Formats: sequence, C-alpha cells, structure tokens
Amino acid sequence: MALTRDFKQTVTERVAREPEFAKALLDEAAMLFLNGEPETARLILRDLVNATVGFEGLAKETDRPSKSLHRMLSSGGNPSMDNLSAIFGAVRRQLGVQIEAHAVKAA
Repeated sequence: MALTRDFKQTVTERVAREPEFAKALLDEAAMLFLNGEPETARLILRDLVNATVGFEGLAKETDRPSKSLHRMLSSGGNPSMDNLSAIFGAVRRQLGVQIEAHAVKAA
C-alpha cells in the first residue's frame, strides 16, 4: 500500500503557502454553518485552527480550555454560539480578515 500524506499536514502547508486558501476555508466554514451544515463547518474550522492559530493559541485567545475547544470542533461537538463566535473571531483576526454574509435568492 502506498504511503499518503497526513491531511492536516497538507492543509497546514497549503495555508502557509497560499493565504487565499486559508480565507477560502474560513468562508466555507461560515457558509456551511449558516446554511445548516454545522458538522462539516466544525471540521473545516478545526483544520483551519490547526493550520493557523493552533489550539493552544486559540485557548489563550478565547480564554477557554484547549481540550474543550478540541471537543467543540470535533464531528460530534456542540459549541455554543458564544464559543463559535469566539473561535471564528480568533481565526479571523489571525488571518487579518473580516467576514461578510450576504443573502441570495435560493435557486
């Protein structure tokens, strides 16, 4: 069986190489969350946290325990709106971007 690269490592390297990729991941996580797919949004956000601020940095930034943040962003996690807002805010600040949401007519 062929060896494959670790997904987290691949995402981390691409985020470091392409800042636009990091922004796209943040956009996708926000869009998925707002459109009713919170599980996928949490997993993308978890990968983005790993690739940017890291869970220890996120814990300091949000004043929440690292282990709790790991659980919140797991597939079965259930972060409160306050916690999710704090996580999005920390990543947004790390990337130096703002998040804008726009409603569009459904297809």
